[in-house]
Amino acid sequence: MDLSVVIVNYQTFELTRNTINSILEYDYPFSYEIFVVDNASGDDSLNRLEDYFKDKVKFIASKENNGFAAGNNQALRQADGRYQLLLNSDTIVWENTLEDIYDYMEKHEDVGACGCRVLLENGELDKACKRSFPNVKNSFFRLFHIPTKSKDDNYNLTDLADDEIYEIDCLTGAFMFIRKEALNQVGLLDETFFMYGEDIDLCYRIKHGGWKIVYYGKSKITHLKGASSKKQKSKLIYEFYRAMYIYYKKHHAGESIFIVNWVVYLGIALLCLLKLFLNLFKKKS
Repeated sequence: MDLSVVIVNYQTFELTRNTINSILEYDYPFSYEIFVVDNASGDDSLNRLEDYFKDKVKFIASKENNGFAAGNNQALRQADGRYQLLLNSDTIVWENTLEDIYDYMEKHEDVGACGCRVLLENGELDKACKRSFPNVKNSFFRLFHIPTKSKDDNYNLTDLADDEIYEIDCLTGAFMFIRKEALNQVGLLDETFFMYGEDIDLCYRIKHGGWKIVYYGKSKITHLKGASSKKQKSKLIYEFYRAMYIYYKKHHAGESIFIVNWVVYLGIALLCLLKLFLNLFKKKS
């Protein structure tokens, strides 16, 4: 098998169906398989997907929802592809995207993972698709919306063209085309992360394992993200800031003195509480 596509479904029958159809719509010069992991949706989405796609997709039914990383890992442990594609269930794959990135990976054996240009529903770039690794300094500028002219503090790499190809630090888990050899070397997604941060952590381990991370801006997908202005579930807000804590403690706490770590942890906690409070006054989606 050349490519294994892994999609996690959680109560998103129509979105997941459209994502899969956007893959099946085209022919490819390589073999592939599609896994759908249902993260204990508790609705009829799994049954409907199984009935709709029948033998075209391999389904895995989780008994409980242990998070996005855990869901993906269930399929990754079974996947046979030389490449593994993590793909969100709320995406639409454009024509030639999989073929172009597959071809690029075949020609560049030092690349451990590759992403593409990710567009939001309104056509704007999803800035998460090309990033620097977060650190105390660039996270401070980003969280408090402080402009900076320093390239070292440009977390979203806004100075780099959206439609070019270049090496970066971090991709988004919405579309991550990974060489299985690299994944075997560094390990699967860290299941300590529930929903956020596991993509950054995996990219960090891949890059520090000696592989390149590449942004392939000539090919695209559409990511149907929810509007940030709408009311969010408190658990998702909590998990977002919890992921910050996990990532920092795992990769950076050992490099800093106690007082710096204490300030970082306190800052994360305060931001989480503030966001939860402000979320109470937003309109429901």
